[in-house]
Amino acid sequence: MDNTLLVRAAAAEALDADPAAVVTLLADLDGLTCNRSTFRQGADGAPPHFHTRASELFFVLDGSLEVLLGQEVVVLERGDFLVVPPGVPHAFGAAGGADADVLFVFTPGMGRFDYYRLLDRVQRGQANAEEIAASQDRFDNHYVDSPVWKAARAR
Repeated sequence: MDNTLLVRAAAAEALDADPAAVVTLLADLDGLTCNRSTFRQGADGAPPHFHTRASELFFVLDGSLEVLLGQEVVVLERGDFLVVPPGVPHAFGAAGGADADVLFVFTPGMGRFDYYRLLDRVQRGQANAEEIAASQDRFDNHYVDSPVWKAARAR
């Protein structure tokens, strides 16, 4: 059976409730979930969290992305590639003074598009943050506190 997937840019679902951070949904399969996200200068992407089952891959298409990796903050530049394995706390957002255009891949995939849609509904005031907290196990997205990330983003 042919499992080829082609997503035309014009047909991709874009979640744009927050114009400073637009998420374009590309693929949500058993083996992987993929999206492209664009962040305006200094815009937050995701707060500190970890995954128990999925690795998260980052490929910076353009700009600069600030990333928390455990207890360290690094900046990824255009062309940089990062794999965050399960269990490693991480967070990300556009680096100060730069936009960021990033391709994200999760493997294995697990129906994450509904998670992104939930985030979009929260931004629109159609859902509340408690729904995100309640979805952590379903979407393998477990939030943690990080004083390191708070300090880095406060600059």
